[in-house]
Amino acid sequence: MSIRIYGNRPLKTLPGLETRPTSSRVRTAVFNIWQGSVVECHWLDLCAGSGTMGAEALARGAATVTGIELSSRACGVIRENWGTIARPDQKFRLYRGELFTQLKRLRNEKFGRIYFDPPYGAGLYQRALQYVSDRQILASDGELAAEYDPKRWSPVAVGSLEPIRHKTYGNTAIAFYGWKHDRKFADTRDPVPK
Repeated sequence: MSIRIYGNRPLKTLPGLETRPTSSRVRTAVFNIWQGSVVECHWLDLCAGSGTMGAEALARGAATVTGIELSSRACGVIRENWGTIARPDQKFRLYRGELFTQLKRLRNEKFGRIYFDPPYGAGLYQRALQYVSDRQILASDGELAAEYDPKRWSPVAVGSLEPIRHKTYGNTAIAFYGWKHDRKFADTRDPVPK
């Protein structure tokens, strides 16, 4: 199976349910919200799956894309996809293994945009957000987007990170996190973009 991203570029995906690519409607919505901030950013893709979000970030001009994925089969597909999309001036790297073990490699880095799409039932949200907060790997003006099933999890403030906006697209929801400020959490239910 293949899917298409920005610029009508095809990507490979794994068959079956081992990975769950972010739907094109949700990808488009996230990149519309983050438009203008992806170009030249340092992007981190947590639980990268088939790598569609990282590939989309490369296609839209991210300077670097870093990914973490547990599945070795998925990592092969991600490397191929990102290698096809990346321009010579863009860099990407992928770490295979358990999320928190691999996150330790990034302790001295800052990312402008972080996309977090774990297996919905794995119970990783609280711990991952706490790690990002404690290690401060999100840039001071950065944002983290967590994709989730609203029937299984609800966004809450964790450490110094707080949800700053929330969007729901059918059965998929995205919580956008930033550093705590005097902003109020905006809960909106947007229709799925066409």
